[in-house]
Amino acid sequence: SSSRDEVLRDKRAQIMSRGLPKQKPIEGVKQVLVLASGKGGVGKSTAAVNIALALAANDSTKEVGLLDADIYGPSIPKMMNLKGNPELTPKNLMRPLKNYGIACMSMGFLIEETAPVVWRGLMVMSAVEKLLRQVDWGHLDYLVIDMPPGTGDVQLSVSQNVPIAGAVIISTPQDIALLDARKGAEMFRKVHVPVLGLVQNMSVFQCPKCKHETHIFGADGARDLAKSLELDVLGDIPLHVNIRETCDSGQPVVISQPQSDA
Repeated sequence: SSSRDEVLRDKRAQIMSRGLPKQKPIEGVKQVLVLASGKGGVGKSTAAVNIALALAANDSTKEVGLLDADIYGPSIPKMMNLKGNPELTPKNLMRPLKNYGIACMSMGFLIEETAPVVWRGLMVMSAVEKLLRQVDWGHLDYLVIDMPPGTGDVQLSVSQNVPIAGAVIISTPQDIALLDARKGAEMFRKVHVPVLGLVQNMSVFQCPKCKHETHIFGADGARDLAKSLELDVLGDIPLHVNIRETCDSGQPVVISQPQSDA
């Protein structure tokens, strides 16, 4: 009967909710913004770094932090030109390293630069928990989290343990990248994290000599995906050598070339 089905549904929901971790804010952090992509290599870390710097540049009264949640391939230390081990506070919390006014924490500060992280899932989850909870973030208006690619344990753990103000999905216009970007957006919807919109990266290449524009990865793919998901496109980032060079040298384009088109 329909009433019996309803009772079973309620029971199932109760059992499921018991198994879910309770969301707990990160001490001292007002808003958490996650940057994600279904696929690797679409420029997510580059976008995360420049968005964190842009948030701080747009309003000097705001304190911004950056957390590198990519345990296997941490790239924030290089992009933010930071090296060294975090100091410990008297409460045994790690102090983030700081550059350009941004407080940063990454697995890259805790291991040798060339050392691979050969860990199973449980160790990765433990490391993510430490990076979230055992860091003295001080008082932050925004904490930008650079997520690893995919829709696995780390994404679920962060989404279910921490109240997130919103997620931004980064993708190139390429069909292969968009397939995974859609999965990323749907995952956040399933765990009730608001998706703020999509960023279309590497959207167009302009020849530095003749200024001819070429859509190397296709045109408007992320725009079409955003339309089908009823999301906004937050911006287009061109495929430009300056963006790559400045991040590789630890001087991201927002801080080193704030007047440039990029």
